[in-house]
Amino acid sequence: MNDKKIKPQFIGVPFKAASSNGMTEYNGIAKFSPAGIVFEFESVFIGLIGSEVKEVQVALDEILDIKFRKGIYKLFAQIQLRLKNFTKLSQLPNYSGKVKLKIKREDFELAQEAVAKLQKDLTEQREFLPPAHTPISSLFDESEDETKELKND
Repeated sequence: MNDKKIKPQFIGVPFKAASSNGMTEYNGIAKFSPAGIVFEFESVFIGLIGSEVKEVQVALDEILDIKFRKGIYKLFAQIQLRLKNFTKLSQLPNYSGKVKLKIKREDFELAQEAVAKLQKDLTEQREFLPPAHTPISSLFDESEDETKELKND
């Protein structure tokens, strides 16, 4: 019999978030994998009215950047995520264009590990992509240097 444990393909990090107006609170889990992040969360309006659980998938190529904010003595730790796509951002709890996930003290190391792995995956993915900007001059050939002026008769 094989005693090896199957390692999960993702790191699940519980989080809390708030809306920009402070009226809605979100509770959920962010599942970090080499393919991106899957957010599962529910919202609670004014602490009373809950909603259905919502799932939003964010692919690795939709992520602009991700940062882990340590807080003070593992308190107030946060994962901050910026996306390239506003449509996707609008599906998530966001504040000033960022997804800010509040992390509990007991999930500090888990969140830190998840962000570090995702940052590594982002770096590796971007190394394989072509340059983001193609100079306009490379779109034109140099044949116009040899073009002769037309004569007016």
